[in-house]
Amino acid sequence: MKVLYVTSECVPFAKTGGLADVSGALPPALAARGVEVRVVMPLYSGFDWGELERLDGTLVVPMGWGGRAYCGVRMGRLPGSEVRVYFLEHHAFFDRPYLYGPPGEAYGDNLARFAFLSRGALALAKALGWTPDVVHANDWQTALVPVYANTVEHGGPLAGAATLFTIHNLAYQGVFGGDALPVTGLGWEHYRGEELEHFGALNLMKGACVHATLLSTVSPTYAREIQTPAFGNGLDGVLAGRSHDLAGILNGIDTREWDPQRDPHIAAPFSADDLTGKAVCKGALQEEAGLPVRDEVPVIGLVGRLTSQKGVDVLAHALDRLLDLDLQFVLLGTGDREAEHFFGTLAARRSDRFAAWLHFDNGRAHRIEAGSDFFLMPSRYEPCGLNQLYSLRYATLPIVRATGGLADTVANFDEATGDGTGFRFGDLTPEALYDTVGWAVSTWYHRRGDIEQMRRRAMAQDFSWDHAAGEYEALYHRAVARRRG
Repeated sequence: MKVLYVTSECVPFAKTGGLADVSGALPPALAARGVEVRVVMPLYSGFDWGELERLDGTLVVPMGWGGRAYCGVRMGRLPGSEVRVYFLEHHAFFDRPYLYGPPGEAYGDNLARFAFLSRGALALAKALGWTPDVVHANDWQTALVPVYANTVEHGGPLAGAATLFTIHNLAYQGVFGGDALPVTGLGWEHYRGEELEHFGALNLMKGACVHATLLSTVSPTYAREIQTPAFGNGLDGVLAGRSHDLAGILNGIDTREWDPQRDPHIAAPFSADDLTGKAVCKGALQEEAGLPVRDEVPVIGLVGRLTSQKGVDVLAHALDRLLDLDLQFVLLGTGDREAEHFFGTLAARRSDRFAAWLHFDNGRAHRIEAGSDFFLMPSRYEPCGLNQLYSLRYATLPIVRATGGLADTVANFDEATGDGTGFRFGDLTPEALYDTVGWAVSTWYHRRGDIEQMRRRAMAQDFSWDHAAGEYEALYHRAVARRRG
């Protein structure tokens, strides 16, 4: 099985979100199963290019209006693996301060930039003389890959390649003015409701949802949710029409980076058999946050983007009241200016119970996961989520809204049996959030035996990439069978 994996970002080379984590972890897991996988992405600024091999020749990429773009190609490998990563070197498109645009903005030529990536990935496979069985595209930035495979590549050397399109976040669809279609190099016959036209605009993700051989997203619950008006962002009808071709596969986590027994960022190692190190981590976190070092009080952590998707506006309405409970709260994140101002102001006013770091620090994120007793994720929607998986691995019980991957990975505490790995709520309201945090805190103070059992049960969960890679491999075989009849 040969797979061309096309992505706009990939750790450790470029990252704005979870797509980069998946792109850096899934290909090596596939390679470990014998899949020959090669990654294609842009050559961005921001990392050392010196370790990359410059390939001979110039890649010619067809563009809109009948034009062509020329680029160099560099090659590296994903760390700890032999997976090749090909970087398309086009400085005018990609040598910029940001991947997609400054905060809150988008570059005006993003359509051309990512049409170039999509078309260039296919051109590269042909130039290498390497014909993939499957081309795996991800999110709107590479959504034109399945469209090109069914149109401009029809009858060519890639005609037999199946396409898999993975939706990591349906909220971002690649929507542009309809008059921009020629930038893609596609004819006007494709600008119709059955393909790329959507409510009078050009919608790249819709094109991928129509043209891809198979579709996937990053959790089973999210796969069901996006077929409904509440979560479908206008594409629910298209996705429901392809429900039999849509699979939900949970993301995994990098168990080497997130390992409480070997984590270099935390104060002490610990395991399910010996949790004494977790108490050390808790005290170190309280000291780092400037909070009173009290082992008996529960610490709640939150790491993430301070945006509406993450439900922090709902948290803001409940937090002052929550801090009247006997608990401590530690927050790390950046996002909306209003949210940053609110949490910063509250941290100054209630510094005995609440600490807020309004920037991102990877080491501190690890220390919050290790030192907290609970981890809060009140998301409006969450395609998969990674922090709850890190929390489970670090014996930090998640408190989550039951949506998307959060519903698939956190088992609600059962007071009758003691089963569960966390605490869940359904309604995204300040009252429901307050009640569920209160439930967790009450359990902490009155049923510590259940808390300890849940901690060990949480650490026993397996969210490595091995299982997910097996599901993707099976999906690739299914896509090839579909493509080739």
